[in-house]
Amino acid sequence: MKVRCLLVDDEPLAIKLVENHLAQLEMFEVVDTCSNAIKALEVLRSKTIDLIFLDIKMPLLTGIDFLKSLKNPPAVIITTAYREFALDGYDLDIVDYLLKPITFDRFFKAIDRYLRTVQTQDPKLTAIQSTTNQFIYIKTGGKFHKLYIDDILYVESLKDYVLIHCKNQKINAKYKISDIEIELKTFNFLRIHRSYIVNQQKITAFTINDIEIGSQEIPIGTNYKEYVFKILKNLKDY
Repeated sequence: MKVRCLLVDDEPLAIKLVENHLAQLEMFEVVDTCSNAIKALEVLRSKTIDLIFLDIKMPLLTGIDFLKSLKNPPAVIITTAYREFALDGYDLDIVDYLLKPITFDRFFKAIDRYLRTVQTQDPKLTAIQSTTNQFIYIKTGGKFHKLYIDDILYVESLKDYVLIHCKNQKINAKYKISDIEIELKTFNFLRIHRSYIVNQQKITAFTINDIEIGSQEIPIGTNYKEYVFKILKNLKDY
């Protein structure tokens, strides 16, 4: 299931940049683009839109006034060169407020916020996503690596970095393990130690002291044992 997007901006280069960013994300598609809010209103009346990327200063009608005119608007991410309208935007329950020029790093954070909002508000989308091949993007250096959830075995903390152990590769990325824990908590991962997070679906055996994923033994932290065993007993019916 694709997230259907409408891009509204009177600057062609700004439209192109957002299109390029969205092209990196398989779950999203651009349904239409508009140079002003009047045309955008026509699109909303004729097509199903899940997410609008909306500029503020446009001819005929500003993005803020356009948003105020909508009774049941789709989710909105504002894209603008002006900081001073941020409060107005958030008062209208926008997902995020992006300042131009929009880097992919910042864009991706807005997308992540949108997905988290939708998953908590729409159980149907969560159910659909659970039957598909889910993935996350992890930034390493100047690249974003696409990692399929089913390929991730466990995550290991290495001070200011994490080492993500996958079926066929290892990814070293500058993240705190607590940040990765937030990323993965909706995908059935379990924190078992201050330095380890495991994919529950990949656990092959466990004892009171460790968890095994294939031939790899991963220690269970003392402060985590009660919680870990509660989760594992529920899963294994012990």
